[in-house]
Amino acid sequence: MSATLVVPCFNEASRLDTKAFLAHAENTDVGFVFVDDGSRDGTYDVLRRMADQRPASMSALHLERNAGKAEAVRSGMRVAAERGSTFVGFWDADLATPLGELDALLSCFAGRDQLQMVMGARVLLLGRRITRRAVRHYAGRLFATAVSMALRLPVYDTQCGAKVFRNDDLTRQLFAEPFLSRWIFDVELIARLQQAVGARSPEQMATYLIEQPLTTWTDVPDGKVKMRDFVRSAVDLGKIYRHYLR
Repeated sequence: MSATLVVPCFNEASRLDTKAFLAHAENTDVGFVFVDDGSRDGTYDVLRRMADQRPASMSALHLERNAGKAEAVRSGMRVAAERGSTFVGFWDADLATPLGELDALLSCFAGRDQLQMVMGARVLLLGRRITRRAVRHYAGRLFATAVSMALRLPVYDTQCGAKVFRNDDLTRQLFAEPFLSRWIFDVELIARLQQAVGARSPEQMATYLIEQPLTTWTDVPDGKVKMRDFVRSAVDLGKIYRHYLR
């Protein structure tokens, strides 16, 4: 498989688009590792049935207790890394980012031998369909500004749930240890990458990390992110800054 995506799931039994995932696994060279993060609604049964239909390209991992998205992704990425794909990544279960966007992210690696990580970015431009509630958009812009200041990088969107990595020892290193943050581990990943490669400027970091504007992204109703999470994220950003960046 060219890529294996980790899909963290928490109480997704009633809304997971199983047909979309199964069709993508059938028609592309992409595999999936679904991680049930201690759900209470039968999510794991849904994931296991999907994996049974496509055992060569799908697997289901069950966490006994809800550990949060960061640990669910980390657990899944360690499994994905062993599947032999050229690239690994993670993708939100609600498919706010359609699976069709994956090709654009993977294409960024062509001709960039040192590129390690590509992040989807929700940038509203002419000709693109980025549908997002205004309050989340502006709260997100404030948070992104704070992240940019902490990382000293002109990063636009750290929290988009579509990210891919080269499957190598460096990526395994990024996910080797538990994250400090349950909420903004994406920022922590960037900080870990900065440390690992010794990048001291935006220009140096752009060799290893780039953002790819998405063509389509939809703010899914009943999403897991709530406004209170922005407060938690601010606290976690302080922890990340003190641990990695100060």
